[in-house]
Amino acid sequence: MESRLRVGVYKFSSCDGCQLAFLNAGQRLVALAERVELVHFLEAGMDAPEAPVDVAFVEGSISTMAEIERIRAIRERSGLLVTLGACASSGGIQALRNAARVEAWVAALYADPSTIDALAEASPPSRYVAVDLELWGCPVDGEQVLAAVASLLAGAPPVVSRDKLCLACKRGGHPCVAVTRGEPCLGPVTATGCGALCPAWGRACYGCVGPAEGAQGVTWGRW
Repeated sequence: MESRLRVGVYKFSSCDGCQLAFLNAGQRLVALAERVELVHFLEAGMDAPEAPVDVAFVEGSISTMAEIERIRAIRERSGLLVTLGACASSGGIQALRNAARVEAWVAALYADPSTIDALAEASPPSRYVAVDLELWGCPVDGEQVLAAVASLLAGAPPVVSRDKLCLACKRGGHPCVAVTRGEPCLGPVTATGCGALCPAWGRACYGCVGPAEGAQGVTWGRW
């Protein structure tokens, strides 16, 4: 019997939203589990953090020294490493602290700052290890994750759309927020991948999928 693709899903500093997007695939995730071996995925009940995997999906930013050590260990045990969502691709919400002095806000928030292991900056895993593919979004789109796994099962590099969000709005028949409401919108410089969710509800895009022009960070040097 041919061995199945071994997959691990790992959490770092984050809200778990990207893992939940994975789980929300529901029946499609169940079908996927028949084609791959989910080795580690705590949200789904699999607990084997030190097992080697073919593909490691990583959620969250690197915010502590312990997380630096852990992401490096995961990289060593993984064939490919794929980041999920804004936190793992650009630092996300945690990176807002990068403009401040870490000592000041830790002292303001905690009674005993000496117990807090916080780096001066929250960064994406790519700052510390090689990343093979970045899937942006806040949270990541579950369909995009499943499509990436399907491509890997077929032995092909996943294809990540680099279209601008404006094209997704046009395809979905959504009125342009900038034109009809006079509001600033990041759609012209943001990559698609979210289904134009915010403009579909009359809200301007705020760029959670990341810049459109080559900023997906897709590299396939390991293929």
